[in-house]
Amino acid sequence: MDFKVEATSPSGNARAGRITTDHGEILTPIFMPVGTLGSVKAVHRHELEEDINAQIILGNTYHLYLRPGMDIMRRAGGLHKFSGWKRPILTDSGGFQVFSLSANRKLTEEGARFRSHIDGSLHIFTPENVVDTQRIIGSDIMMALDECAPGTSDYTYAKRSLALTHRWLKRGWEHFCATEPLYGHRQAFFPIVQGVTYSDLRRESAKFVTDLGAEGNAIGGLAVGEPTEVMYDMIEVVNEILPADKPRYLMGVGTPANILEAIDRGADMMDCVMPTRNGRNGYLFTAHGTMNMRNKKWADDFSPLQEDGPSYVDRAYSKAYLRHLFISQEILALQIASIHNLAFYLWLAGEARRHIIAGDFHTWKPAMIERMSRRL
Repeated sequence: MDFKVEATSPSGNARAGRITTDHGEILTPIFMPVGTLGSVKAVHRHELEEDINAQIILGNTYHLYLRPGMDIMRRAGGLHKFSGWKRPILTDSGGFQVFSLSANRKLTEEGARFRSHIDGSLHIFTPENVVDTQRIIGSDIMMALDECAPGTSDYTYAKRSLALTHRWLKRGWEHFCATEPLYGHRQAFFPIVQGVTYSDLRRESAKFVTDLGAEGNAIGGLAVGEPTEVMYDMIEVVNEILPADKPRYLMGVGTPANILEAIDRGADMMDCVMPTRNGRNGYLFTAHGTMNMRNKKWADDFSPLQEDGPSYVDRAYSKAYLRHLFISQEILALQIASIHNLAFYLWLAGEARRHIIAGDFHTWKPAMIERMSRRL
């Protein structure tokens, strides 16, 4: 995997770059649709490629490991061939999912033992076998196994958790370096910076991760309940240390405003379930504000979902029609809203890139955030 910074904002933090993988290029900053089970919910592959123009999507090691399982995945030739997706894929190690099963998992030096949420069967993730699993999945970018400590963790727990994450990281990195891809394309390994909301732990983790020398780095454990300003502070603390010549992936963030603020602080890659989850619940994001499509005010509004501005909207659908679909519980409503929101997020990241290159990102960003934050 190669990365090149092509432009920076006057502050030097927001940047436009280009990631090159064997499955294609990714222009950064980039938002990555979440395809946990090998599919983005309610969205066809051709819609991701043509309507949304997703340059990379996510898969999840925990869920794919349990279903369809690694035997099927290996026989299929990896997730690209299994799903028909020809562009880059990033996989999370499954750590966040395992640690969210607090009643059904146990952490040891060896790894994380857990029971499947599907059938209760017992499994273990180790720093080494999650690398092997992601080799079988065949993602272009794989993540290290880490503990995503709760955002409310006290300092003692956070420090102990970080030490375990770093020991796991060293083992995972060594195993990655000692193994080879299975399907003929290169794979990159991203360590994850942790440390909850403690600046000294975040700096320690960022330094540890930087010294490893991986092709890119991730920032985890944020947007898990801490105040927004604290999240922004932690991004700044970490990105002061993470190398500028490597892509920085901010995991699980967030709202459109969060996306722009993260870009402003040096993040290159972001993902979140919000555009599809909110879309399935009737909430649309637009350049002019958010809309709850179940509200009665849209019942006789026959104007397009967005009348002017970016071309990501399908102007064939009116607000009244989409509201009718939601009220009638038609599945098409979920599809239209999911495509609309994902396309908006991709458009927003593309606009940020364009303004970084043009040199006016810092005048464009606050005005854009103010408009997007309105409730229509």
